[in-house]
Amino acid sequence: MKTYFRLLSFAKPLGRFLTPFVLTSLLASVFGVLNFTLLIPLLSILFDKVDTQKMQAFLNQPAPSFTTSPVDAFSYYFAQVFQTYGKVGALQFVCAVIITSVLCSNLFKYLSIRQLESFKARMVAKLREAVFNRAINLHLGFFSNERKGNLISRITTDVQEVENSIANTLSAASKEVFLLIGYIVALLTISVKLTLFAILVIPVSGGFIAFLVRRMKRDAQAGQQRLSGLVSLLDETFGGMRVVKGFVAEGFILDKFREENEGYRRAVRSLANRRELASPFSEVMGVAVVAGILLYGGSLVLNGQSDLTAAEFISYIAIFSQVTRPAKDISNAFSGSQRGLASGERVLELIDTQSLIQDKPNAVTLPDFSNRISVQNVSFAYNADTPVLRDVTFDLPKGRTIALVGSSGGGKSTIADLIPRFYDPTGGSILIDGVDLRDCTMASLRAQMGIVTQESILFNDTIFNNIAFGSDATEADVMEAARIANAHNFIVAQPNGYQTIIGDRGGKLSGGQRQRISIARAILKNPPILILDEATSALDTESEKLVQEALTRLMANRTTLVIAHRLSTIQHADEILVVNQGRIVERGRHDELLTLDEGFYRKLSTMQNL
Repeated sequence: MKTYFRLLSFAKPLGRFLTPFVLTSLLASVFGVLNFTLLIPLLSILFDKVDTQKMQAFLNQPAPSFTTSPVDAFSYYFAQVFQTYGKVGALQFVCAVIITSVLCSNLFKYLSIRQLESFKARMVAKLREAVFNRAINLHLGFFSNERKGNLISRITTDVQEVENSIANTLSAASKEVFLLIGYIVALLTISVKLTLFAILVIPVSGGFIAFLVRRMKRDAQAGQQRLSGLVSLLDETFGGMRVVKGFVAEGFILDKFREENEGYRRAVRSLANRRELASPFSEVMGVAVVAGILLYGGSLVLNGQSDLTAAEFISYIAIFSQVTRPAKDISNAFSGSQRGLASGERVLELIDTQSLIQDKPNAVTLPDFSNRISVQNVSFAYNADTPVLRDVTFDLPKGRTIALVGSSGGGKSTIADLIPRFYDPTGGSILIDGVDLRDCTMASLRAQMGIVTQESILFNDTIFNNIAFGSDATEADVMEAARIANAHNFIVAQPNGYQTIIGDRGGKLSGGQRQRISIARAILKNPPILILDEATSALDTESEKLVQEALTRLMANRTTLVIAHRLSTIQHADEILVVNQGRIVERGRHDELLTLDEGFYRKLSTMQNL
């Protein structure tokens, strides 16, 4: 129940939506029960069993009010019509009241459904927004450990399951419960003895359904895990289709899909088998009780041992036959809600996940960069057992360029990730103009940085929107940035120029073109600090030349940290740091490092020149 109420809380203010829904549901239930209680006077007229003495007693008293005593008021006016217009007039009066009651019942039912749909839409929209907001504000390490398809599944399919569950259970918890209570009150009014006998079925049904619900929750959780696995597999397959086809791995991928799909099928089948068992069980129990009432109550009426008239007894059976419907709907709703609750727990788990990288309560806004970046005795480990960096120290003065080189896995990219505070060091500190990164806001820190990575991160949008990403730049600003990045000529040659859609992850462009758009985006931001993470390593010679020219323009008069595999791209760096196994083993300018006998940098240079 805690999960359920937390999900409901996303539709704040609750009272604004729930109050009219509960009110209209209550009125729909009242008129729904009234429809069946009106069978008593209707059948009394048809069977010619109208009690004239009771009617005369009503005629001898003042007219009751419908608001204070609706039953007495109806009986009074029924007696008036019967006395004035006879049986046919009374029959017309009852039929008119039944039609009015049915009209009111369906009107309030429609209004309650409208309120429910409005409530559900608002709650789901707020919930989906909360999940997405939490996800995009989590630290970078979370996305390294979490499958992207699992996150997508929580935001889409899990939230959809919550939507369906909330609608069913909220309807059952209000409208159907009101209807069930109304029917029971009507039954008690007609005959207490028969009603006490009839409701013995409720504890039996409730115990059986409670047992099913516990089992269904486990099946629902397994099913949602399997579904998120399917979404992850689809995302990875479609994103890596070139590799799948290149390695003729269609059969391998299909086998993995079959395994996940079969697991999902088993979980869904098990859940459905138990869920669908609740409805027939409730119906069988209801019919069995109706049969028992017919046998028991009918014998009393036929033998003259009951105060009930034939019309009242038939109406009692008709009303009791309707009790099974809301009871069955309630059991089905709470049985079906297990899948929604399992999804809700997965959604709330993500919402409750706390980012490991957060601003301090008293974090300061970092002023404009003016002096230097200082990395002081920094150590870092993604987990406690495997240190990636060990006691790294260097300064990056304003306007200078420092290059990081070394073998793969040495820790270069980790250093680059620590500067914009994608991670926090496990030892030591990083300062900008004397301010520890952990003491300033991440927004003010990252606003002063531009990042160009080896993999161009582009979106399935226009070239213009990719360059202007996150800003309100004008067309002239975007075109100027593209010219500096050596991108303007190939952009205007596209079918729609700057408004050309570049496809998923920029798939319609070459690697060099994608990289130059990424550089144009960084140029447009005009940051004082640049981080270039192997920005040319994946390009051919011609593309590398164009991109390197763009990078040279970008780096002019900026503070730059460059990670490079190709040493030819960083020969003019102010200082080169050689990183190996998490330590800086050599440092100096290009020509200085080449003079070191048996030096690590010299070996790298020799291998690249072979």
